[in-house]
Amino acid sequence: MTDLTSIIGSITANSSKTSAASKTLSADMNTFLTMLTTQLQYQDPLDPMDASEYTNQLVQYSNVEQAIQTNTKLDQLLSLSIYNLGVQATGYVGQTVQVLGDVMPLDGGVAKATYTLNQNAADCLITIKDLDGNTIYTASGDKTAGSHDFIWDGKNSLGEQLPDGAYQIVVSPSALPQQTAPSVTTTVFGRVTGVASDDNGIYIGLGDATTTTLDSILTSRGESYWDSIITSAQVNEGASTNENV
Repeated sequence: MTDLTSIIGSITANSSKTSAASKTLSADMNTFLTMLTTQLQYQDPLDPMDASEYTNQLVQYSNVEQAIQTNTKLDQLLSLSIYNLGVQATGYVGQTVQVLGDVMPLDGGVAKATYTLNQNAADCLITIKDLDGNTIYTASGDKTAGSHDFIWDGKNSLGEQLPDGAYQIVVSPSALPQQTAPSVTTTVFGRVTGVASDDNGIYIGLGDATTTTLDSILTSRGESYWDSIITSAQVNEGASTNENV
């Protein structure tokens, strides 16, 4: 998925639009000057045309030309910024990143997420769903306030190994007596497999099925980190919480 070509293509497309606008203005200006010269040649010497209108139009053309040139400079600065971000993003390839969200990649038969409770809960249910909304696995989570890890070995409630892909984690804490239910923030981990872009921004591929944006990355870890997650899942032989990996 690593694709600097698409990043450069997006930059080129924006520059081409500004270049096209400049060429159109130049052609219109040449047509205007041709018409002006022709009119001046055939005007009535005893009743010459008012030159102020021509002056106003020339000023307008000049203002538009300056605006286009300003846009050209801004496009160049934007292009440089986007390109630098794209190059920076490719440095994440192979690393494991932590991002805000609840859709986690199952990669190599393992997935990892964290959930943070703002206060203690009476109970906490963790549900894994496929992207069609079907519940495929449930587990009990930590009920105490704070941040907790959750590692899933990719097996459903029947113990069947599911294919790698994108799965949603839903954390549902219940309230203690006379309290409101705790709020939950989830993050997911994924091994960066590539970088791509379009007119809306730069995207980071996690595993083979999920993407995130560059500004959603909270932390990054080395290339061996995902292997340690796989090892932890194998050692625990199932989903686990609060694994220090």
